Amino acid sequence: MQPHEFWQDFEPGPPPPPPWQHRFPAQMPDGRLLWLPIRPLGESGNGIASLILNQASFTVEAALADHLAARLKPYAPDVVIGLPTLGLGLARAVAAHLGHARMVPLGTSRKFWYDEALSVPLSSITSPGAAKRLYIDPRMLPLLDGARIALIDDVVSSGVSMRAGRDLLEMIGRAPVVTGVAMRQTLRWQQVLHGIPVEGVFDTPLLTRAGEGWQPAQG
Repeated sequence: MQPHEFWQDFEPGPPPPPPWQHRFPAQMPDGRLLWLPIRPLGESGNGIASLILNQASFTVEAALADHLAARLKPYAPDVVIGLPTLGLGLARAVAAHLGHARMVPLGTSRKFWYDEALSVPLSSITSPGAAKRLYIDPRMLPLLDGARIALIDDVVSSGVSMRAGRDLLEMIGRAPVVTGVAMRQTLRWQQVLHGIPVEGVFDTPLLTRAGEGWQPAQG
Protein backbone atom coordinates (compact mmCIF):
# COMPACT_ATOMS: atom_id res chain seq x y z
CA MET A 1 0.00 0.00 0.00
CA GLN A 2 1.50 3.33 -1.07
CA PRO A 3 1.69 6.19 1.47
CA HIS A 4 -0.79 8.35 -0.44
CA GLU A 5 -3.35 5.52 -0.51
CA PHE A 6 -4.03 5.45 3.24
CA TRP A 7 -7.32 6.80 4.66
CA GLN A 8 -9.04 6.77 1.24
CA ASP A 9 -11.34 3.73 1.31
CA PHE A 10 -12.89 1.14 3.58
CA GLU A 11 -12.51 -2.59 3.05
CA PRO A 12 -14.74 -5.45 4.19
CA GLY A 13 -13.95 -7.05 7.57
CA PRO A 14 -13.06 -8.99 9.57
CA PRO A 15 -9.53 -7.76 10.35
CA PRO A 16 -6.62 -10.15 9.80
CA PRO A 17 -4.82 -11.31 12.95
CA PRO A 18 -1.40 -9.95 13.95
CA PRO A 19 1.39 -9.61 13.22
CA TRP A 20 0.75 -6.75 10.79
CA GLN A 21 3.53 -5.55 8.55
CA HIS A 22 3.25 -1.83 7.92
CA ARG A 23 -0.43 -1.10 8.46
CA PHE A 24 -3.05 -1.60 11.16
CA PRO A 25 -6.65 -2.71 10.44
CA ALA A 26 -8.94 -0.33 12.34
CA GLN A 27 -12.46 -1.76 12.54
CA MET A 28 -15.44 0.56 12.21
CA PRO A 29 -18.72 0.11 14.12
CA ASP A 30 -20.28 -1.33 10.93
CA GLY A 31 -17.51 -3.95 10.63
CA ARG A 32 -15.61 -2.35 7.76
CA LEU A 33 -11.85 -1.80 7.96
CA LEU A 34 -9.80 1.34 7.54
CA TRP A 35 -6.10 0.63 7.07
CA LEU A 36 -3.81 2.95 9.05
CA PRO A 37 -0.04 3.31 8.60
CA ILE A 38 2.08 2.18 11.54
CA ARG A 39 4.60 4.74 12.80
CA PRO A 40 7.57 3.46 14.84
CA LEU A 41 8.20 5.44 18.04
CA GLY A 42 11.92 6.02 17.69
CA GLU A 43 14.08 3.15 18.93
CA SER A 44 11.61 2.09 21.63
CA GLY A 45 10.42 -0.98 19.76
CA ASN A 46 6.88 0.37 19.95
CA GLY A 47 4.68 1.93 17.31
CA ILE A 48 1.29 3.57 16.85
CA ALA A 49 -1.33 3.56 14.12
CA SER A 50 -1.72 6.96 12.49
CA LEU A 51 -4.75 8.91 11.28
CA ILE A 52 -4.30 12.26 9.51
CA LEU A 53 -7.86 13.31 8.97
CA ASN A 54 -7.29 16.18 6.56
CA GLN A 55 -5.61 13.73 4.18
CA ALA A 56 -8.55 11.32 4.29
CA SER A 57 -11.01 11.07 1.43
CA PHE A 58 -14.28 12.93 1.79
CA THR A 59 -16.03 9.55 1.93
CA VAL A 60 -13.94 8.37 4.88
CA GLU A 61 -14.22 11.70 6.69
CA ALA A 62 -18.00 11.75 6.26
CA ALA A 63 -18.33 8.17 7.52
CA LEU A 64 -16.23 8.90 10.61
CA ALA A 65 -18.32 11.99 11.34
CA ASP A 66 -21.52 9.98 10.94
CA HIS A 67 -20.30 7.25 13.32
CA LEU A 68 -19.11 9.81 15.88
CA ALA A 69 -22.38 11.74 15.73
CA ALA A 70 -24.20 8.48 16.48
CA ARG A 71 -21.96 7.95 19.54
CA LEU A 72 -22.63 11.48 20.79
CA LYS A 73 -26.36 11.69 20.10
CA PRO A 74 -27.42 9.96 23.37
CA TYR A 75 -25.73 12.82 25.29
CA ALA A 76 -28.03 15.34 23.55
CA PRO A 77 -25.38 18.01 22.91
CA ASP A 78 -26.68 21.30 21.59
CA VAL A 79 -23.28 22.90 20.96
CA VAL A 80 -20.26 21.24 19.33
CA ILE A 81 -16.82 22.75 20.02
CA GLY A 82 -13.88 21.81 17.80
CA LEU A 83 -10.21 21.64 18.81
CA PRO A 84 -7.57 22.82 16.33
CA THR A 85 -6.33 21.94 13.94
CA LEU A 86 -7.56 18.58 12.67
CA GLY A 87 -10.51 18.46 15.03
CA LEU A 88 -12.17 21.47 13.41
CA GLY A 89 -13.29 19.77 10.21
CA LEU A 90 -14.55 16.74 12.11
CA ALA A 91 -16.43 18.94 14.59
CA ARG A 92 -18.09 20.83 11.75
CA ALA A 93 -19.23 17.61 10.08
CA VAL A 94 -20.42 16.09 13.38
CA ALA A 95 -22.42 19.22 14.18
CA ALA A 96 -24.11 19.00 10.79
CA HIS A 97 -24.90 15.30 11.33
CA LEU A 98 -26.48 16.23 14.68
CA GLY A 99 -28.70 18.78 12.95
CA HIS A 100 -26.91 21.84 14.31
CA ALA A 101 -26.66 25.05 12.30
CA ARG A 102 -23.08 25.79 13.37
CA MET A 103 -20.18 24.79 15.60
CA VAL A 104 -17.79 26.74 17.83
CA PRO A 105 -14.12 26.56 16.81
CA LEU A 106 -11.24 26.98 19.23
CA GLY A 107 -7.98 28.31 17.79
CA THR A 108 -4.25 28.76 18.28
CA SER A 109 -4.00 32.02 16.32
CA ARG A 110 -4.59 35.07 18.51
CA LYS A 111 -6.83 37.63 16.80
CA PHE A 112 -6.47 41.23 17.95
CA TRP A 113 -9.84 41.22 19.70
CA TYR A 114 -9.09 38.04 21.69
CA ASP A 115 -8.60 38.15 25.44
CA GLU A 116 -5.38 36.50 26.66
CA ALA A 117 -7.25 35.61 29.85
CA LEU A 118 -9.45 33.34 27.71
CA SER A 119 -6.58 31.03 26.74
CA VAL A 120 -4.54 28.12 28.07
CA PRO A 121 -1.20 26.52 27.06
CA LEU A 122 -1.44 23.81 24.41
CA SER A 123 0.80 20.97 23.28
CA SER A 124 0.30 17.57 21.68
CA ILE A 125 2.08 14.29 20.93
CA THR A 126 3.08 15.67 17.52
CA SER A 127 4.32 19.03 18.85
CA PRO A 128 5.26 18.49 22.52
CA GLY A 129 7.64 21.45 22.72
CA ALA A 130 5.53 23.93 20.81
CA ALA A 131 4.76 27.15 22.66
CA LYS A 132 1.14 27.49 21.59
CA ARG A 133 -1.95 28.72 23.36
CA LEU A 134 -5.54 27.63 22.90
CA TYR A 135 -8.06 30.46 22.53
CA ILE A 136 -11.80 30.87 22.42
CA ASP A 137 -13.27 33.83 20.58
CA PRO A 138 -15.01 35.94 23.26
CA ARG A 139 -17.83 36.63 20.80
CA MET A 140 -18.75 32.93 20.97
CA LEU A 141 -19.34 32.86 24.73
CA PRO A 142 -23.10 33.59 24.57
CA LEU A 143 -23.54 30.40 22.54
CA LEU A 144 -22.32 28.38 25.53
CA ASP A 145 -24.74 29.78 28.11
CA GLY A 146 -26.65 26.82 29.54
CA ALA A 147 -25.49 24.62 26.67
CA ARG A 148 -24.80 20.90 26.67
CA ILE A 149 -21.35 20.88 25.08
CA ALA A 150 -19.59 18.19 23.05
CA LEU A 151 -15.84 18.81 22.70
CA ILE A 152 -14.38 17.26 19.53
CA ASP A 153 -10.86 16.43 18.31
CA ASP A 154 -9.62 14.10 15.58
CA VAL A 155 -7.51 11.83 17.80
CA VAL A 156 -6.90 11.46 21.52
CA SER A 157 -3.48 10.03 22.40
CA SER A 158 -1.71 11.60 25.37
CA GLY A 159 -4.92 13.45 26.25
CA VAL A 160 -3.05 16.74 26.63
CA SER A 161 -4.88 18.61 23.85
CA MET A 162 -8.29 17.45 25.04
CA ARG A 163 -7.35 18.34 28.61
CA ALA A 164 -6.42 21.85 27.45
CA GLY A 165 -9.83 22.21 25.84
CA ARG A 166 -11.54 21.13 29.04
CA ASP A 167 -9.35 23.48 31.09
CA LEU A 168 -10.28 26.39 28.84
CA LEU A 169 -13.97 25.65 29.24
CA GLU A 170 -13.59 25.33 33.01
CA MET A 171 -11.99 28.80 33.07
CA ILE A 172 -15.24 30.26 31.76
CA GLY A 173 -17.44 28.14 34.01
CA ARG A 174 -18.39 25.53 31.43
CA ALA A 175 -17.83 21.78 31.12
CA PRO A 176 -18.56 19.39 28.26
CA VAL A 177 -21.07 16.61 28.82
CA VAL A 178 -19.01 14.45 26.46
CA THR A 179 -15.81 14.53 24.44
CA GLY A 180 -15.48 12.76 21.12
CA VAL A 181 -12.79 11.72 18.64
CA ALA A 182 -12.44 9.61 15.54
CA MET A 183 -9.59 7.54 17.03
CA ARG A 184 -8.72 6.72 20.62
CA GLN A 185 -5.01 5.99 20.26
CA THR A 186 -3.55 3.68 22.92
CA LEU A 187 -4.64 4.15 26.55
CA ARG A 188 -2.33 6.99 27.63
CA TRP A 189 -5.18 9.50 27.56
CA GLN A 190 -6.93 7.70 30.42
CA GLN A 191 -4.26 9.05 32.81
CA VAL A 192 -5.29 12.69 32.29
CA LEU A 193 -8.94 12.59 31.22
CA HIS A 194 -11.31 11.74 34.05
CA GLY A 195 -14.93 12.36 34.87
CA ILE A 196 -16.27 13.06 31.38
CA PRO A 197 -16.88 10.34 28.76
CA VAL A 198 -14.47 10.10 25.83
CA GLU A 199 -16.34 8.56 22.91
CA GLY A 200 -14.49 7.31 19.84
CA VAL A 201 -15.31 5.71 16.52
CA PHE A 202 -12.50 3.16 16.88
CA ASP A 203 -9.55 2.29 19.13
CA THR A 204 -5.95 1.50 18.27
CA PRO A 205 -3.50 -0.13 20.71
CA LEU A 206 0.12 0.58 21.47
CA LEU A 207 2.03 -1.74 19.15
CA THR A 208 5.24 -3.67 19.68
CA ARG A 209 7.59 -5.42 17.31
CA ALA A 210 6.81 -9.05 16.51
CA GLY A 211 9.51 -10.37 14.20
CA GLU A 212 9.17 -8.40 10.97
CA GLY A 213 5.73 -7.12 11.93
CA TRP A 214 3.71 -5.55 14.74
CA GLN A 215 1.28 -6.78 17.37
CA PRO A 216 -0.57 -5.17 20.32
CA ALA A 217 1.73 -4.49 23.26
CA GLN A 218 0.97 -6.34 26.46
CA GLY A 219 -0.33 -4.42 29.47
